[in-house]
Amino acid sequence: MSESTDTSIGSTAPGHYGAAGSLVFLSEATIATAWNVQGSANSSPLRAEVQRIAGVALPSAPNTTSQGAGVIALWLGPQSWLLVAADAAAFGNFAGARDALNAAGGALFDVSASRIAYVIEGPRAVDVLAAGCPLDFDPRLFGAGQCRQSLYGRVPAMFYRQATTPACTVLVARSFARDTWHSLCTAAAPYGYTVRAASRFT
Repeated sequence: MSESTDTSIGSTAPGHYGAAGSLVFLSEATIATAWNVQGSANSSPLRAEVQRIAGVALPSAPNTTSQGAGVIALWLGPQSWLLVAADAAAFGNFAGARDALNAAGGALFDVSASRIAYVIEGPRAVDVLAAGCPLDFDPRLFGAGQCRQSLYGRVPAMFYRQATTPACTVLVARSFARDTWHSLCTAAAPYGYTVRAASRFT
């Protein structure tokens, strides 16, 4: 595919953009289902219900994640977690799960439509991330399976380091999706980047 012009920077269409070569790869990671769990991290009944409903353990250490079968749990705060599934039916009935967690002393919210996620990978992925975020993305400090909350530009964002570093997934509020995507593309353009077709959040 021929190199795109600068006016195409920010396009979501798969293809090559920016400088010659592709040292960065960008794509959307579609979120099928996302539930926010809230409650005491020390509650055994709550943890047991989450394990039963979602098949994943709630991470107890700050800025960490845990994985189940097609499900990722991200630590948001001392009493808050985000469960993300690749399958829309992974968690079953929301009302039933909400009632079960309420009975266990917790709370459950369906936030599936609230966020959008982008994957940044490639040899210069860290440079693209550093262009808009003050976090240190050195794999020795921000390793695989960890997550952090910060800003990208002026947009609040959650950064999740995938198992294969230096790939990183950035989650932002849907209302800021277009601005964030354009910022990522602009930062990637000097290195040359390829937009890939959307894939599932993993």
